[in-house]
Parts: sequence; structure tokens; C-alpha cells
Amino acid sequence: MKKLKNQNVKGTMDYLPEDEQIRRIVRRTLENTFIRYNCLPIETPILNEQKLLDSKYAGGNEIVEEMYTLSDRGKRELALRYDLTIPFAKVVAMNPGLRMPFKRYEIGKVFRDGPVKPGRFREFTQCDVDITGVSSQMAEAELIEMALDIFNELGLNVTIQYNNRKLLAGMLTFISVPSSRLNDVILTMDKLEKIGIDGVKKELQQKNISPEAIRSVERYAQEWIGQDLTYFEQFAAENDNVQEGLNELSELTSYLDGLNILQDCSFNPFLARGLDIYTGTIYEIFLSDQSISSSIGSGGRYDSAIGGLLGSEETFSTVGISFGLDVIFTALKGRTTAIIKEDKPDYVIIPIDAKREALIVASAYRKLGYQIEVDMSEKRLSKSLERASKRGIENVILIGKEEVKNKEIILKTLNEGKEERITFNF
Repeated sequence: MKKLKNQNVKGTMDYLPEDEQIRRIVRRTLENTFIRYNCLPIETPILNEQKLLDSKYAGGNEIVEEMYTLSDRGKRELALRYDLTIPFAKVVAMNPGLRMPFKRYEIGKVFRDGPVKPGRFREFTQCDVDITGVSSQMAEAELIEMALDIFNELGLNVTIQYNNRKLLAGMLTFISVPSSRLNDVILTMDKLEKIGIDGVKKELQQKNISPEAIRSVERYAQEWIGQDLTYFEQFAAENDNVQEGLNELSELTSYLDGLNILQDCSFNPFLARGLDIYTGTIYEIFLSDQSISSSIGSGGRYDSAIGGLLGSEETFSTVGISFGLDVIFTALKGRTTAIIKEDKPDYVIIPIDAKREALIVASAYRKLGYQIEVDMSEKRLSKSLERASKRGIENVILIGKEEVKNKEIILKTLNEGKEERITFNF
């Protein structure tokens, strides 16, 4: 058969059964864990009004530039969602009668016209949990624990880095970075581990940050490396943001310690997350072995987004976490792990000139809860048995004309070489 040349749009993927089975295992693990934490399911539209997704409370300029836009027959400006966060904020803003706290999960496709690299595509699946109506750090602690439960079940060792945007913004204000340029500096400092201090200086120069501010960033950034929370306490009295950030981080670490998961988490004073919407605690999840350098999950607190969509200054305590199904799949593929195994049927039914009866037997066994495959290849019996054996199938059912006449089927156990005749009324 002639092979069709690649017809996939760049940044999109077909997943054949071997890979899709792994993805389904990941999805089930995520969803089962979400349910175990009593999260409620919702579904939001892929297609949205463009003004919703490019509002100042949405993803920020870097993501908005990657947004897929289109128009309908009525010439309305629309866009494909690039994450599940703003659609969730929209749901809360549109439904003031929701019982609080409201904790939801959603798993769905999102789209970004951004760079393509391993684990990062232009059409991908996000798996999100968000909680609104909880102002304490209990919400963050529960989401972090949930993440560790998920990756433990998937057999992946991870480290969760965390920080607080208030602390970072307060420290930058303390070293005389102008408030009008805080976001520009924060987003660049978020790249410190990737591009180093020289790369940070170069990018800040390109953003026209003043030489004085760049020198301060260079000096203090090196001093902050490896520091714990106690180091920053000396600055708290002079800056309210630093104090609030430290209070929230101290509360969070006390919960993480109580849950006995603090050793799996790491305070990173430079972690900023690349979105403008974050107002407090932020966190990113990384593979401990760094086989994938980018994060495989992330989240944080964004208390201003829902009020912003309502056109008010009111804050709604909201925190979320997002897992990238595709990047987790990339991390798992090729690893030797107990969760990745072929989803084999309980029985393969091989008809020998008894196709109709094979379907009847399959139907009866499925009604009993078994996973059944009917061999429709019409190959010789020896070939069909050989194929089943190579797949690791243990049990096959044989049905031929003689068996139909005698109202019975043959149950053959391949690994033991045993056969048993069982009565069956066709």
C-alpha cells in the first residue's frame, strides 16, 4: 500500500494505539486522582470570544501573541482557547450562585501557535484543577500533594519548585526596580536558570531597563541564590509585599511539612511563571532526572482574574494547577514502568468456519464483564494461535462446526497448553 506523505499541521500529532494507551493511562490516573480529591468536572468551549482571551487578566502578551484567531460568518472576532484557566474564571464570573469553595477539574484540548519542541505542541491537552473561595494556603498545599500523588502513581520522580510573586515583586522594588517595569524584570528573571545572569542582563538591556536597575539585579540575584526564607526576613519590615509573601510562604511550608512532602519541594526565589495574572504562590513541577528540562506541570494563585472579567477591583481567592498530558506522555514513553503495558483482552475468540457463533459467544462474555477480541483475520488456526501467543494472550476460545453442533466451546490456556470444553447454548 502506498504511504501518504505527512499531512499533519505542524505541532499536531497522531497517536497510534501503542502510544494512545499510555496517554489514556495518564489521563485515567489524573482524573481518578482529581475525583479522589473531590474535584467536580466541568467542560468549557474550545471556541471563545477573542476579547475574553486577550483581556489584561488573561494570559499576558507572550501567550496572546500565540493565540489562534478566526472570525465567523457574522464577522465576530473569535479565538481558540490557549489554556483552561480563563475559561474557568469565566464560568465562575457567569455563575455567581456557585457554592463556595468551588473546586473543579477539566481535561481538554488547547491551542498555541508557539515553538514546537519535545513534549510541546501547538495542539495539546491540559488537565487542570482550580479552587476558588479559599484564601488560605491550604488550597496550594492540597494541589501540591495531589501532584505528588499523581506522579508517584505514574512512577515519575519529580521536584516541585515554589515561590511567591509578592516576595519577588517586593524584593525587586527594594533594589529600586521601578514598579512600572516590575513585570518585565520578573519575566526575565524567571529565565535565570536557563540563560544565566549574563543572559538576564542582555535581555533586560533589550527591554530598555535602566543600567542602574540592571546592576542591582545582577548584584542581588547572585546573593539570593540558594537562600531560604529566613534570609528574606531582614527586608520584610521595609516592604509590605515582602512581608505578605513571606507570611504566605511560611504558612505553605508548615502545611507541606505536616503532610511530610516538604522534602519533595524546593523554594526558588527566582521562580516567576510567565503569566501576568499570578498574585501570590506559584509553583512548577520538574522531573528530578531532568530528562525533560521544561516543567511538566505548574500553577499558582490568581486572585484578580475573576473580578477583572466582571470589570471590578473585587478579588476572588483562586488557585490552580495544570498538568500537560502530552509532556507527561513524552516523559513516560520508552521508560520501563509497570503502568505501561498493552491493554490485552481477557479472551481472544478464534472462529473456525463459525463466524456467527463467534460473535454470539463474544457478546455473551462481554455482558459478563470480560474484555473480548474476536479474531477476524481469517488466517489458519496455527497462525492465529501464534499471533495470540506473541501478544502474551493467555486464554483463547475456539469455535468450529463440531463445537457448534455439540453446543460447546473450547477454552485453550496457551501458557499451560491445556484445553477445556465448556457447554454453550448458541
